[in-house]
Amino acid sequence: MKKIMVFAPHPDDDILGCGGSISQHAGQGHEIITVYMTSGEAGSHTCPSHELGARRENEARQASSLLGIKETIFLRNPDGFLEYNQDNMIRIISLLREKRPDLIYLPHQLDGNEDHRVTSKLVLDASRRSSGPWFQQCGTLPWEVKTILAYEVWTPLQDFSYIEDISSCMEQKLTALRLHSSQLQDIQYDEAIRGLNRYRGIMSGKGQYCECFQVLKMDRQ
Repeated sequence: MKKIMVFAPHPDDDILGCGGSISQHAGQGHEIITVYMTSGEAGSHTCPSHELGARRENEARQASSLLGIKETIFLRNPDGFLEYNQDNMIRIISLLREKRPDLIYLPHQLDGNEDHRVTSKLVLDASRRSSGPWFQQCGTLPWEVKTILAYEVWTPLQDFSYIEDISSCMEQKLTALRLHSSQLQDIQYDEAIRGLNRYRGIMSGKGQYCECFQVLKMDRQ
């Protein structure tokens, strides 16, 4: 059994970027933990931010439960103003050393959303620091993450090196995404991701629907 951590800038980014792969991991009996950097409270023009943040966390819990995710963690950074700073670095290193994942998913480094890019840099740097004999305040036992995969959300990857056939669980991915109902009122993210995953499947020849990833680190064993 593997332990997997998914880092998402906002609730629903995890489903969009790797929801099919998450479903497949759960089906194989792997333990999955999702870490949300923000609660997505800026994701509406009409709903008050404090109400929206609580609603989106609840939506994330429901979607995670549907996909078989064991644990959801909310770091509650301000949506739209996520910072690369000491506090966030310490929190992520501490989580990596506590949870000891074999595989992590994170947004790719060139995504068009600033929170996504900051998440990518934070988690990638934290994974490097976690493996060294430093930062005693983050736990005294270093942990090296063996495999790191970057997913696509706002900006499709131009350079990807791993393709996962998610055809068998595409409908479950869409069902989970539709539980994020607050985000589908104005933008049809479900149709957008169905189109992207279908495009990836057709153009790669790997399946009817596929998710693509940039391999940032791979366990060669």
